[in-house]
Amino acid sequence: MERSRNGRAAESRYGEGIRNPRARQRALCIAAGPEDIDFSELRELLRTAGVAVAGELSQHRARPDPDRYLGKGKLAELKRAVEENDANLVACDDELLPRQERNLEQEIGVPVIDRTAIILDIFADHAASAEGKLQVELAQLEYNLARMRGLWTHLERLGGGIGTRGPGETQIETDRRLARDRIATLKRRLERTKAGRSTMRRERERAQLPTVALAGYTNTGKSTLLNALTGAEAGVRDRLFHTLDPTTRSFEISGRRYLLTDTVGFIRKLPHQLVDAFAATLEEALEADLIVHVADASAPEDQLMGQLAAVEEVLAEIGAAERPRLLALNKIDLVDEDRRRELSFRHPRAVQISAASGEGLEGLSEAVEAQFLATLRPMELLVPYEEGGRLSELHELAGEMEREDTPEGAHIRARVPAGVAARFERFSVNGANGSAPDDE
Repeated sequence: MERSRNGRAAESRYGEGIRNPRARQRALCIAAGPEDIDFSELRELLRTAGVAVAGELSQHRARPDPDRYLGKGKLAELKRAVEENDANLVACDDELLPRQERNLEQEIGVPVIDRTAIILDIFADHAASAEGKLQVELAQLEYNLARMRGLWTHLERLGGGIGTRGPGETQIETDRRLARDRIATLKRRLERTKAGRSTMRRERERAQLPTVALAGYTNTGKSTLLNALTGAEAGVRDRLFHTLDPTTRSFEISGRRYLLTDTVGFIRKLPHQLVDAFAATLEEALEADLIVHVADASAPEDQLMGQLAAVEEVLAEIGAAERPRLLALNKIDLVDEDRRRELSFRHPRAVQISAASGEGLEGLSEAVEAQFLATLRPMELLVPYEEGGRLSELHELAGEMEREDTPEGAHIRARVPAGVAARFERFSVNGANGSAPDDE
């Protein structure tokens, strides 16, 4: 970026200029690859991290250089771009190998960060719960393990005396050993929190309330949708990864209670360290009866398809690929009628909604109910009157229940969640309604 006489930033030949001149860090964005480079997501990540965008530089090549990420000629251009744009940071849209990061810094003389480091920094800033902070710290340590260069400089000189003379343990070995010890400690602590989460999940399963998880790309309005459906007051802000800790609330459809959970947002090229570290959080999606995939209907079609693919990739990575899915195209209030018709044609099974205005939420509730009712199992039962607890439970769990009182007990035709059908099989009038064979 060039400076005009009045000191203001002038237009640069290196792409979009500084967005926030007051920012302490001004980053030049770089990327290399065989296809056209779109820096919009990297710019948004940097904005969320509080870093200004000073410009952009891309190189079209089959694959990044294994040693310096960019080719030699492009490196010289990058060095000039850093000076002309008054940048004090280079941000790469890929995860860099340690040697690529090191060689780039040596060549251009300013710090270099990659996409993974930016996302980890955002997660560290947004983590609120104790579990979320543990997960972020674990991900950061695993990412930094191969990049360690004196993170614990207070141990630079190891102790002296008998048994400690000689070459001893180098600083880098000390750093890595301490990091591995801390990683092991964090994993043990997360296992304990995971056990507590499993206990809460079992309590919910005993209640047999249908569970719905909101999953989707970051900043698509999942928290706003949670608030709209449940009356919750989950924090909502226009920034990436605002929600890191899952929030579960109950809501009703046609008199039946459901549990709705808002999960962490996904992103293209989500670092594996974060997927692993947030496995316990993402398990909420894995265990849900239904995943409502919330997408941004106002995004351009190519961007929308890329976001949908990124979410499906992460769901497959955590083992939730086979879970029942419902696509909710949110922010429909921001598009015109032509785009609505196009979305209906391209995504005929999706529900178009606006969590902000309330449009389409009734249709979404009906679609959620239809998905759940399709999983119910028809049963014909004769429940003795002394089994009052079971009768009460049936009234709470069953859908479309018909009851006729007889001298022998309550004759009931009902549709029961498959997961609890075994509880009532001993009352089955017809063996075909219960999977258990008749008593011999």
